[in-house]
Amino acid sequence: MTLDLLFKNARVIDGTGNPWRRFDVGIQAGRIVAVAPGLDLPAAEVMDVGDHYLTPGFIDLHVHADLQILLDPAWACEIAQGVTTILIGQDGMGLAPVSTSTAALLASQLRAWNGPSDSSQWGWRSLDDYLRAIEGAGPAPNVAMMAPHGTIRLLAMGEAARPAETAEIEHMRQIAHDCMEAGAFGLSAGLAYTPGTFATDDEVVALCAVAAPYGGFYQPHHRDYGFGAMQGYRESIAIGRRAGVPVHLTHAHMSFRPNEGRAEELIAAVDAARSDGHDVTLDSYPYLAGSTYLHAFVPSWAQAGGYDAMVHRLQDGGSRERIRKELEETGSDGLGGVPIEWDKLVISGATQPQNLVLVGHSVAEAASQSGRQAFDIYADVLISEGGGAGCLLFIGFEANVRRIMAHPAHMPASDGLVVGAMPHPRAWGSFVRYIEEYSKKLGLIRLEEMIRKMTSAPAQRLGLLNRGLIRQGMAADMVVIDLDALSDRATYSSPRAHPEGIVHVLVNGTFAVRDGALTAERGGQVLRRRG
Repeated sequence: MTLDLLFKNARVIDGTGNPWRRFDVGIQAGRIVAVAPGLDLPAAEVMDVGDHYLTPGFIDLHVHADLQILLDPAWACEIAQGVTTILIGQDGMGLAPVSTSTAALLASQLRAWNGPSDSSQWGWRSLDDYLRAIEGAGPAPNVAMMAPHGTIRLLAMGEAARPAETAEIEHMRQIAHDCMEAGAFGLSAGLAYTPGTFATDDEVVALCAVAAPYGGFYQPHHRDYGFGAMQGYRESIAIGRRAGVPVHLTHAHMSFRPNEGRAEELIAAVDAARSDGHDVTLDSYPYLAGSTYLHAFVPSWAQAGGYDAMVHRLQDGGSRERIRKELEETGSDGLGGVPIEWDKLVISGATQPQNLVLVGHSVAEAASQSGRQAFDIYADVLISEGGGAGCLLFIGFEANVRRIMAHPAHMPASDGLVVGAMPHPRAWGSFVRYIEEYSKKLGLIRLEEMIRKMTSAPAQRLGLLNRGLIRQGMAADMVVIDLDALSDRATYSSPRAHPEGIVHVLVNGTFAVRDGALTAERGGQVLRRRG
């Protein structure tokens, strides 16, 4: 046997959480075929890793790459970090399955997530068609997908701002079944985003139950991350229990002022469920700012009927004042009932020339400089942007971030968005930042345990039996790290900076990063769940 590649003298962190050991690792035809000290096998290429660490490829369980992976399949922002598998279709708002009309609605609503897009050019309707389009693009990372509840709801009942009727739920269940048959890994939901906000828990349970026979799981952006955050987490766990599926609590931060110091309550709820035999896991990104589209905070009643209907309400004096009052005084459901703090809301991207000067500034700063009211600036940007404005919201607490990441069921994830002039740096820095800041610098989590959280733990969550470990027979998704040189360079002011210290990245045995530089090779595959 002649190997394609033989790594020599590596400090192997195998993904189990066990201490590193010095091994050689042989790769052939995209798979790991030998792991042992002192391998003496012929190889087309031999690379001495020296004192660098060799780990499994990182798996990101929350990525908003749904359109960008088709436009830019190199996905350099995460490949350069060592991420070799991404999970899309998040927050209930994926780009399939669609009809001609719902595709247009999604293109408008998600413009700040995905960038401008002519939905008439989308060459897919079913989730299976969409995954085939990604395969045709030849992605650098492996790509997996959740069945998105909000997208399914749009397809079954349009923009109806009400609970679903029995026949509509059955229609959604059939669509969800088709998604699972196509290889979706479970159901995602965005119950704080329209149209998901109009769904009952019973509706979500009915759709999650479709995923159960396939081994799928439930991944919610739940209803309330503000005053009702803990109720939202408990409801999410209850939905999974009722449907008979595991639950993965994504971007679980305990942010917003009412939740400062409350991480222990989330941990207690997770531990109680796990002790009772319910499979509950969670993820978060290592930053204190969140990121989404700018109109996410408008009350759901004002978003009913789509973006154009929302704009009409913002232009109507009575409705505009009602929206202002909910945002600034009583707290809208889009902010979990917490009144907005304009100094914490930063515009990260815009499309219209008059709004570009606002990018990188808080709404409060823009108001101070212009002499206008903050709400009026916010509302007028929404009116002019057509859904193209994105934002950062600085609402996190470092103590909560640290406490949650220490839980053994926690996994790093980026929640990465790459659209806009100054997007969140988490798409370019999350995984390296976790290692550099919290393992290397602060020593809060052992390096081997952090690698487990990034590799075998998310692989188990997805049910991927052939990834996440350095072990014979596994896919050769691998990362070589120079820990001494490892540095996260992405910042809020310069978010698109790639990290240093990631020496090599292999996806299915193909070099996506070689000697610290991105290659033109794209070895990713579309991964499909098979129950």
